Amino acid sequence: MSERARVIWDPVFLEYDFGRDHPMTPVRLDLTMRLARELGLFENPDVLVAPEGQASDDELLRVHTPALLEAVRQAGADQRYPALDHGVGTEDVPAFEGMHAASALAVGATLTAAHLIASGAADHVVNIAGGLHHALPDRASGFCVYNDVAVGIHWLLDHGFERIAYVDVDVHHGDGVQAIFWDDPRVLTISMHESGTSLFPGTGFPDEIGGSQAKGSATNIALPPGTVDAGWLRAFNAIVPPLIEEFQPQVIVSQHGADSHIDDPLAHLAITVDGQRAAAASIHRLAHRHAGGRWIALGGGGYEWACVVPRAWSHLIAIALGNPIDPQTLVPQGFRDHLSTVYGRVSPETMSDGAYPWAKSFDDGYDPANAVDRAIMATREAVFPHHGLLVDPWQLF
Repeated sequence: MSERARVIWDPVFLEYDFGRDHPMTPVRLDLTMRLARELGLFENPDVLVAPEGQASDDELLRVHTPALLEAVRQAGADQRYPALDHGVGTEDVPAFEGMHAASALAVGATLTAAHLIASGAADHVVNIAGGLHHALPDRASGFCVYNDVAVGIHWLLDHGFERIAYVDVDVHHGDGVQAIFWDDPRVLTISMHESGTSLFPGTGFPDEIGGSQAKGSATNIALPPGTVDAGWLRAFNAIVPPLIEEFQPQVIVSQHGADSHIDDPLAHLAITVDGQRAAAASIHRLAHRHAGGRWIALGGGGYEWACVVPRAWSHLIAIALGNPIDPQTLVPQGFRDHLSTVYGRVSPETMSDGAYPWAKSFDDGYDPANAVDRAIMATREAVFPHHGLLVDPWQLF
């Protein structure tokens, strides 16, 4: 299938850089784009679009406080004076030179994606430099300075869209986006993540369902450590498609943090690149079925930067472009040589981890002895009644 799709990219994104020893190295972005090029995904030069520029202060202030912007500017100008009260200068978000400009550009890229969708210039837009979902109105958090996701969604709401679904499959709870739209029924947030009992940010439990004016607008699928593809996709299929079908969004915005992978050093799920590819393909289908094809796909976390993130996000880009990559495709030799020569890393041979992700439907029955099934049921019990959906449809038979 040929798609009207664009990929936002500029090498200046690599300046969002917390330093050599920080887990969120910009190398992962460079390697993703290098692999995608080697795979031939950018043979059409019209696919790549430069960001329109940094987000303006007015655009950032739609979500963030003036004090946060000032703190980021000051810390970026002189790293000796961090603003710990605003989460800047911490171990997670160390200050770096030019911090405001680099962070505002990541937001500007997501705003460019929103402009392309709103104008009808594209149906699908990918911004792997975005997905900074932890940033709060007055505080940087979890490697995220400004919340490009929330700024982009607010822009869409301000420009005529009335129903937007946000689907977050990063291993960490999308707490910043949830908090910003906590009481806004126009935005459905769905986050599928490792449980906050074992992972940062310690939130995202099933009973977090939205504010008094928007009950059921927040959905959290908190999965146990060790969850594998079959359980992860079972949870996705049991929660996400029914809610999207009922909500009928005009746009789907998704965050594709690759840190759910079994090799990620900062988390404890056991998902493969093949499972991540399956989730991206499912979100693509949901956009076509229920959102007129309008889809903004963002990056996010992912700290196995050499062998996981580039493959996972190349699959995401390929799906958005309507040219999905066969998982058995060989990783191009040019990429393998670059990874070995420059970084001393050995690339996987193929675009697959050798998994064949498949999930048994939750509608076939609930197993109370299974921790993933208990997590699914807790979410359905908390959220589905607010949307008029059945919690346990198998009891009808």
